[in-house]
Amino acid sequence: MKPTRHDPMAGRLQAAHAAGNWPLLIRLCRQTLRTHPRHLKALRFLGFALHENGDNNAALEAFQKAASLLPNDAELLVNYGNLLLTLGRNGEALPILEKVVQLRPDHSTCWSRLAQCCYLLTLHQQGFDASQRALETAQNKYQRADALMQSATHRRELGQIRESIADCKEGIALFPDVPHNYTNCLLFMLADPDCTMHDVLQLAKAYEAHFGAPLRPQWPDFADIDHSPWRRLRIGFVSADLRNHSVMYFVEGLLAQLDRRMFEVVAFYNFPTEDIITERVRHHVDQFVSIHGLTPAAQAQTIKSTGIDIVVDLAGHTGNNCLQALAHKPAPIQVSWLGYPATTGLQSMDYKFTDEITDPADADQEYSERLYRLPTLFCCYRPMIRGPLLRYQPKYLVRPTPALANGYVTFGSCNNLGKLTDEVLSLWGRLMDAVPNARLLIEGKNLDIPETAMAFGARCARMGIPQERLELVGLDLHNQYLTYHRIDIALDPFPLTGGTTTFDLLWMGVPLVSMEGQHFRSRLSTGILSYLGRTEWLAHDETAYLQIAQTLASDIAELNHLRLSLRQQVEQSPLMREDLHTHYFGEGLRVMWLQWLAQQQHPNDESGQQQALTQWVQEYPPEWNEPPTPGVGLEPGKRVPLPEAHALLQDLVEQAKTQAAPSGNTIEDRRWINVTELAEKVLCAAPHDPVALACLAEVEHAHGHTDFAVTYLRYATEAMAIQAPVLQ
Repeated sequence: MKPTRHDPMAGRLQAAHAAGNWPLLIRLCRQTLRTHPRHLKALRFLGFALHENGDNNAALEAFQKAASLLPNDAELLVNYGNLLLTLGRNGEALPILEKVVQLRPDHSTCWSRLAQCCYLLTLHQQGFDASQRALETAQNKYQRADALMQSATHRRELGQIRESIADCKEGIALFPDVPHNYTNCLLFMLADPDCTMHDVLQLAKAYEAHFGAPLRPQWPDFADIDHSPWRRLRIGFVSADLRNHSVMYFVEGLLAQLDRRMFEVVAFYNFPTEDIITERVRHHVDQFVSIHGLTPAAQAQTIKSTGIDIVVDLAGHTGNNCLQALAHKPAPIQVSWLGYPATTGLQSMDYKFTDEITDPADADQEYSERLYRLPTLFCCYRPMIRGPLLRYQPKYLVRPTPALANGYVTFGSCNNLGKLTDEVLSLWGRLMDAVPNARLLIEGKNLDIPETAMAFGARCARMGIPQERLELVGLDLHNQYLTYHRIDIALDPFPLTGGTTTFDLLWMGVPLVSMEGQHFRSRLSTGILSYLGRTEWLAHDETAYLQIAQTLASDIAELNHLRLSLRQQVEQSPLMREDLHTHYFGEGLRVMWLQWLAQQQHPNDESGQQQALTQWVQEYPPEWNEPPTPGVGLEPGKRVPLPEAHALLQDLVEQAKTQAAPSGNTIEDRRWINVTELAEKVLCAAPHDPVALACLAEVEHAHGHTDFAVTYLRYATEAMAIQAPVLQ
């Protein structure tokens, strides 16, 4: 039954919506729908109100029911699609938003939401086309700024880096109150050879002036917190990327093993969905706090109320960051690290963790933060975050260099296509000329789509790369690491070099040719190769870049020998020495704390500060001179020392062995599954732990998997044989 023309409930529903009184609106909607099941406003408002009231499951149910009753109501469907995007259910949102733009082809906002959804699904050509329709139909500066933001993100993924920056800058000029345009522009500028670090710093300062400076008068003074120099500190790691994300290749070991005698670890998570990696984080940390969906002010209050002494931001100017929250200064000390290779621009950010090679001595002027240079590489790599046990499987072992079988050398790149500027592709074209029988493999998003591959291949041809010697491979996460079996020599882009991909390829035994730059963005691989001891692969100019690549390609036997020995070099170097990195990272946190205390006690008195620091160093707790005992998070809130986890593991093995032998090859008995699950938890906390590996060998042996059992035992034996050198 439809409502009458004079509908008294419509006004009440509209008033409750306008007032933001969500409990009242929910009650009125349900009351109305009981007597008028197809009431337009009630159907439109109920799901929206439930979401605003924090009940997303009920909101989804309400939207699903309403959409079945009103399948062509664009206003209802766009709100439904927005909720799905908010919850990270992007695949479900796509067909709904595609229908919305059919219903409202002249509405810019609808096209922008479709473009946003396409970005999250890596459908960049479709998303770019949608963004252009959003621009064509924009009716005001707000809609145009939104459309420009969507256009910029897709242009970057399609390799149109300069055009993407222009879109961002136009969006900022039109509507400077949108932080995402600054974030995108800053991130994209790093890949543009025409953008200097001074340009990046100036835009970061503009971000601070617009979003940070107005909050400074309200910063807390933290006078009421415990100012003891050696007390246990609460460290808060803030990130949207504690999930299947490249950040986790460098964070998991730190979260698991930061010295719990000195620190308590709290994770603040700003993303709508969780996965198996997020669940592991919950086990590693002492407290896990979700801050997604809160306003920046509420996020800041949550961090402050948790009593955090030092905040470590893992995002910088990348997606879903919390910089607006951190601009409120919710912790006495705030540190930028890892996710973004430049300055945040925020005055509330006190330090940035880096190292003396990636950020050379003259780099301080490029940052608003104070640089804290670790005596080792600024990060530490751990492979296989999606499946920690996969690193022991045969298909991920280093294989002979493919040129032995192919008869020609394959150069390759698995970097984000946005980093492959015309300058990069042109140099690679010259390399193809210099090594006439070589091939070039490029892996990237959407290169498995014929139209995208054709357009990118044509661009490569214009840059001098013969299409018949070019192999384009679509990005598939299931093939991570495996594509490197097809590459003899990796080529690094510039000025924004590889990061995670550099670690990945070196671990897989592939040498890298890189251009040594002047700034952090162009020195990521420089730092990595320097701490690996492979500076001979670093070029100072394009001529040297070509020469290094040609030299590596000229001796296939030597290339193969290098490949087969490289993984061991990587694993024993500072690139993967988690004990080394965690020790120095914790040392840095304590230094920052002591410096802050000294400044609080002796403001504007450097001599007094130095005397205080000298006195405190003499009071260093002697028990902390002993290395910490590694811990294992058995479940959220339950952490045990590694020897206790070993005892639990061995008890589980003995319990499983007392039962009848498994009847098949499949691991189905709960007792053996318990062994496997606990062993994986131990290995996520302490990679290559020999006890956990030996227990996994027992599992595989019991089920007739002799090859896997032998493999685990080999790794266990190697782990026992390797003695980590003393920290220096």
